[in-house]
Amino acid sequence: MRRLFYAVLLMGLAGTLRADPLEGLWLTKPDAKGQVAHVRAEPCAGALCGTIIRAFDRSGAPVVTPNVGRRIFWDVRPQPDGSYAGTGWLPLRDLTFKARLRLAQNTLTVSGCIGPICQNQTWTRVVD
Repeated sequence: MRRLFYAVLLMGLAGTLRADPLEGLWLTKPDAKGQVAHVRAEPCAGALCGTIIRAFDRSGAPVVTPNVGRRIFWDVRPQPDGSYAGTGWLPLRDLTFKARLRLAQNTLTVSGCIGPICQNQTWTRVVD
């Protein structure tokens, strides 16, 4: 019985140790309407994906939006320079772009360009 307990404990720890530091819940900056979102970053298809799981208005009240449940980034993979690269989606314009993500402790800077216009946004980790 004791061996089984330790085996289960070690399997759980191994899964925790393999988790990518990007995984978790992130709070976006306000969009043009002043709305923010919670984005869950998690493994998908051998890479990382981020899905909008909740949205809030300026006062913090939940809002109903068709963007909830949509992926905002996908096919994100670690790069040799310590950043991450993949594809992002800009809900306001319904456009995709090559995304670059940089993690620094509990902040995630998401950047990308659509044509000649490049922007970035810094998200903060939400403890859930």
